[in-house]
Amino acid sequence: MNFVPTLRKTRAAVALAAVLGLSLSACGSDSGSSGSDDKAKAAGITLVKPGKLTVCTHLPYKPFQFKDGTDVVGFDVDLLNLVADDLGLKQDVVNIEWAQVTSGAAFQAKKCDMGMGAMTITKERQAAISITDPYMDATQVLMAKKDSGIKSLADLRGKKIGAQADTTGKKYADENAAANGYTVIPFNDLALQENNVKSGRVAAAINDNGVLYPFVKDNPDMAVVAEFNTGEQYGFGALKDGSGPKLVSKFNELLTKAKSDGKYNEIYKKWFGVEPTK
Repeated sequence: MNFVPTLRKTRAAVALAAVLGLSLSACGSDSGSSGSDDKAKAAGITLVKPGKLTVCTHLPYKPFQFKDGTDVVGFDVDLLNLVADDLGLKQDVVNIEWAQVTSGAAFQAKKCDMGMGAMTITKERQAAISITDPYMDATQVLMAKKDSGIKSLADLRGKKIGAQADTTGKKYADENAAANGYTVIPFNDLALQENNVKSGRVAAAINDNGVLYPFVKDNPDMAVVAEFNTGEQYGFGALKDGSGPKLVSKFNELLTKAKSDGKYNEIYKKWFGVEPTK
């Protein structure tokens, strides 16, 4: 369990994993002790893979987690590196169906230690998995082409709206479909959803403000045309029992520290361009 592989073997293992598509390394958490999980053991934490904090997500969800070359980077990645670095681990990201994270199936199958993905904290998810303290506030927004004339859900009557499967945005779109007379088209990932608005397959899309505003910034033909005060907050997930609550407690401790010493603001500004309002 504490065997430290040579540099050559480590590189070979990483290369093999990349070829097979089994997992994706998260940039920025190489603490130089990736072969040891002594600190995790001392904290009573049993890891899925020795020396690694294995994190499940569903890519891409820019700027929270997305691929930059062979690395997975983003706001969520940097926040969970607080845990990885504190425990002397290297973060290893596994791309998986989002429902497996929110349902807890990925943790029960020992596919990962924690889950990330700008996950809204809900009662249903809290019943299935352990969830950290909130690390960011969020709300749902509506995105359409800038010249579409669409300003609200009511303007979508008889049209199609894109929503990402297994998300609170999809739930919000479904709940308001009958009253506004639109058809909800589900997409498996964020990039598909965004690009189908650009291509005109759907008239608009609903998703979190934290992902659609950056997309609009990079695509001037698009616009966020409405915001919905859904009062959401994000958290990271883990197993309901066993090491899950201990990992959650560790993150909560480090989040409090990061907010007091300015590290959280630094990470936030890195990915969103401004410091958080509170």
